[in-house]
Amino acid sequence: MVIVTGGGTGGHLYPGIAVARAILAAGEPVTYVGAQGGLEERVLPDSKLPFRIIPAGKLSREALRTAEGFKVLRGLWAAREVLSELRPRAVLSMGGYAGFPAAFMASLGGIPLVIHEQNAKLGLANRMLARLAKRVTLSTPMPLGAALEAKTQVVGFPVREEHFAQAEARQRLGLEAGRPTILVLGGSQGSKELNDNLPQRLYPLLSEWQVLHQCGTRWEAEMKPKEQPHYFLRGYLDTALAWSAADFAITRGGAGTMAEAAYHGVPVLGVPLPAELDGGAQRANVTFYAEQDAAQMMASWEDFARYLNAFLTPSIRVEMRDRLRRLSPAGAAQRLANIVLEAA
Repeated sequence: MVIVTGGGTGGHLYPGIAVARAILAAGEPVTYVGAQGGLEERVLPDSKLPFRIIPAGKLSREALRTAEGFKVLRGLWAAREVLSELRPRAVLSMGGYAGFPAAFMASLGGIPLVIHEQNAKLGLANRMLARLAKRVTLSTPMPLGAALEAKTQVVGFPVREEHFAQAEARQRLGLEAGRPTILVLGGSQGSKELNDNLPQRLYPLLSEWQVLHQCGTRWEAEMKPKEQPHYFLRGYLDTALAWSAADFAITRGGAGTMAEAAYHGVPVLGVPLPAELDGGAQRANVTFYAEQDAAQMMASWEDFARYLNAFLTPSIRVEMRDRLRRLSPAGAAQRLANIVLEAA
């Protein structure tokens, strides 16, 4: 029996589910432990994985709020009970506040702990757990110091490894099969900044291009009046289809978003969240790909036209696609599953 834990957002949950399925396919029973109030409460019942939902307080970079502090304590107690009942051979934490209770209690109980960091810098929970873990796994290389180097391995980001022919993907999405396509993706929930700034800047391209813009379900009704011929707005998209359809993308800088771009070979103009909102994680993600000349990061909206012109140049897109393929995280779920089973 192995416990996989982590969630709160899709960036932690979906790769965790991918690894859990790989572990299960290897013949090892798995239970997924998620947090109350997280995305996992909606997703896990349909995943066909055994699961438990426990309290989990949100860890803060500044100070722990009283209400969240009580949730942390309740989560630790609930995690102790789950571990006592299931007696796992190992625990894999995919990071985030949702994974902290089971991971921390496993380390205290002598249960082998493996952690995985999706972003290009350690999140708060993983920084607290790294020294307690038996193995530390990463999506992208990063310096962690000599104390952690011996037990650290880069495995990539476990993505949904499904790709469609470009014309098929476009037809299934209701797009013109032969028209070049720009994907706008603000993460699973959409991005108000991209919603507010991109339509009017992309309309002039619609004589030749089409735009597929995931605006987020909460903003779909507000955004629908901005739809035009060849400018398609969707609240939510099947990302495997969307990436398969795209020639290039304008996105936020989530770890999953950048890893999917690499897997599908789609060049990205990254517009990461401000560092004060996520501790600089998205900026670090986009920076990693930009340093490999496999993406670009926009400094300000005043420079948008210059960046856009670069992505409209076919030779630049070809060069980026070649570099992205070398960064492709294909097989990451299986590599991480193997490490967890070795640690057990």
